[in-house]
Amino acid sequence: MNINIYGSTGVIGRKTLNLISKNFPNLKVNLLCAKSNLSLLKKQIQKYKPQYAFLYDIKKLPKENFKIENTKFLDINELKSYLLLSKSDLSLLAISGYKALYFLENIILNTDNLGIVNKEVIVSAGHIFKKKNYFKKTNIFPLDSEHFSLFDTLSNNGNHKSINNIILTASGGPFYKRKFHTLKNIKFSEAIKHPKWKMGYKNSIDSATLVNKCLELIETHYLFDLPFNKMKILIHPEAIVHSVIEYNNYTSQFNLFKNNMDIPIINFFLYANNKLKKNNNKYFIQDYKNLNFENVKNDIFPIYKFFSKIDKKKPENLIKFNVGNEFAVNLFKKNLIKYTDIYKIIEKVTSLNLYYALNNIKDIIKYHEELEINLQKFKL
Repeated sequence: MNINIYGSTGVIGRKTLNLISKNFPNLKVNLLCAKSNLSLLKKQIQKYKPQYAFLYDIKKLPKENFKIENTKFLDINELKSYLLLSKSDLSLLAISGYKALYFLENIILNTDNLGIVNKEVIVSAGHIFKKKNYFKKTNIFPLDSEHFSLFDTLSNNGNHKSINNIILTASGGPFYKRKFHTLKNIKFSEAIKHPKWKMGYKNSIDSATLVNKCLELIETHYLFDLPFNKMKILIHPEAIVHSVIEYNNYTSQFNLFKNNMDIPIINFFLYANNKLKKNNNKYFIQDYKNLNFENVKNDIFPIYKFFSKIDKKKPENLIKFNVGNEFAVNLFKKNLIKYTDIYKIIEKVTSLNLYYALNNIKDIIKYHEELEINLQKFKL
């Protein structure tokens, strides 16, 4: 089997390559794609010897034909041709941001099994996924812990009609016991200190604000065809139970595993290969004598109340919510706004009156670009 990895130098990409080395030595790495980290990409090429590589920031590449070992660097047109003319057994989409949409359709056509950890493409284009039956063109495996847990449970017991509620759990991030109004002077370095997971700065801050869980509700809606009124969030600081399915017969099913991204990734490889394999990430219930669950409090996470009121039948509202958050987090990272301003900016961006037909991937990309133009004129 072979695999293409989009986002090989990021947290998930590095973890995936490490797991391949340790557990799946027969899995051939065929393509590595990165955004701008050429020095790390070079090291990965030397170790895994892929046939092809791609760097999004072409300014960092020498102008002449560039090779490391026997790996050929593709330009953007060559990458598109490669995706259209070849077939991969597995692909991992771990590029963050909506720009992964530029490649999404070709990636889906190129691969038999797609592991996906990019929220933006599902949030922005989930309605297109459903409309064009993308879920039937390849096997899509969600790798975020919550969606993997639902995928794992519903694959074994997929009777959606018997489901009363789906609960996604949130650790609450580093500030889950503090009132929102006390967080005005929180520093960037404090906001990215997630108590349970090692993630990039964007996901860590989204966890602190609870935006990540709002986005995960959107993903759940599209991935599993579940209505928003059957989904809710509970704060679960231990981060061991990742989802709960409440059934109409008054029973509930918990899916729990260690807070370790190795588990979803390993299972992606095993599901795709139709094999079961033992691993060392065993969970022993006696290791956790107390598991706590709390309702989301509006005075701690006001973004959840705002998200609950959005008209989620309109895809443009979900896109604006997501783009507004990304814009705000980048401003916070640059120390241009305070932590508590993230919520205010999301609210303002989501209320922008910007209509655009969203009938295909190209429309969605154009809508994102129009939003970015509007945000350049945005007054804080």
